[in-house]
Amino acid sequence: MQSTLNKIQMKKNKLLLKEGCIITMNQTLQVLRHTDILIENDKISAIAPELNIEDCQIIPAAGKIVMPGFVDSHRHVWESPLKGIAAEYSLMQYLQHILGPLAASYRPEDVFVANLYGALEALDAGITTIFDWSHIMNTPAHADAAITGLMAAGGRAVFGYGTPGTAVWDWFYESRLKHPGDIERICKEYFSSQRQLITPAMAIRGPEYSLFNVSRDDINLARSLCLPVSMHVGCGAFASKYKAIERLDSAGLLGPDMNFAHCNYLDSHDFEKLAANGCSISITPEVEMQMGIGFPATGKALAAGIAPALGIDVITATSGDMFTQMRIALQTQRAFANAEILNAGEMPQNVSLTTIDVLKMATINGARALNLAETTGSLEPGKQADIIMLDAGMLNLSPVNDPVATVVSQANISNIDTVIVAGKIVKANHKLLYQGFDGVKHRLENSAAHLLEQALVI
Repeated sequence: MQSTLNKIQMKKNKLLLKEGCIITMNQTLQVLRHTDILIENDKISAIAPELNIEDCQIIPAAGKIVMPGFVDSHRHVWESPLKGIAAEYSLMQYLQHILGPLAASYRPEDVFVANLYGALEALDAGITTIFDWSHIMNTPAHADAAITGLMAAGGRAVFGYGTPGTAVWDWFYESRLKHPGDIERICKEYFSSQRQLITPAMAIRGPEYSLFNVSRDDINLARSLCLPVSMHVGCGAFASKYKAIERLDSAGLLGPDMNFAHCNYLDSHDFEKLAANGCSISITPEVEMQMGIGFPATGKALAAGIAPALGIDVITATSGDMFTQMRIALQTQRAFANAEILNAGEMPQNVSLTTIDVLKMATINGARALNLAETTGSLEPGKQADIIMLDAGMLNLSPVNDPVATVVSQANISNIDTVIVAGKIVKANHKLLYQGFDGVKHRLENSAAHLLEQALVI
């Protein structure tokens, strides 16, 4: 029997996924069993049972769960060579050690291979879109390397141009350092087309990490370039000290072009202001609870009418897959709701957050947070074909009684059989198709050795 890997050598610009169990994540959240998806060029053109299309490449999807690729709305991809070194770090230790000597040791070639490898790692995990919050822009050459690394991987990404990582004192502790003006150059050189997979944004430190006038100037710069803005807020004790949302609102700076990561210690009034101004938030539950940033703000966001997105943040400390983040976000919020009822002397009669709620956070909510909901995040005709297929016949998934619950509660990276980005297959038969992956891995290992050695010297 011919393998899927051989079948994907496309001679035509049409792909037909046959007989899959499709989790659409469309407005009605349809789940369609034994249904086909037709992909023409980079877009989904039809979803229906028994499509009979001539002159196309057929991909068998029977026994597969077919769903949108995950959207990771907050990830520092440049840290991929430093995997695991911050597993015992608090936020303060992370800022001191990662944004101190390690970031300062990065050469442009380290940034390139970090972003290439990190983006491939995301694709392998079924993450077809990432917000790369890239605060390693030590020189213009570092920016070039970060962008070209993302482009080489073949995934979809929003490149959040951040500030230099040359010293923690420049980045943190009420920094006076303004955003690099080089952002204007990279917009002209790399982002002239609206149809490319990589699009730009500005990743700024914001009022909790820089002086307020610096934050204001950074936001105004982003808006002069028509770029979305992302920042970290509500991080532990910084929230009450700097009152970032209150001050941004008073200055008339909040808007729908803004994404806020974490938000753990924001209060209900802050969330009301974010909701009123159409802002989005990204929750990174695993690292937030480790590093003392706070419990995930899932419930507070939902109570304010905000649809939160999910992110992974740093694989220096945590897992790099969306399955883990979904489960942590889901069960933590359920535990909060249960505890409130138990503390009143009653037994919970149902669960508060559902599996479909958290799957939305990992897909369509993430696309909305990144201003990409018209492009990706759900499987609908006219949207880009960003699709993953999970092998539902594997031991940990079979039988599939509830496809959504199966994905959220049982699945892991090993189940991801196929990954498609903009109609191009980048993973099949559980293997990435990137040519020369072993060489990239070798370069990453050499880069990690260099960075750790240099950091000991500084």
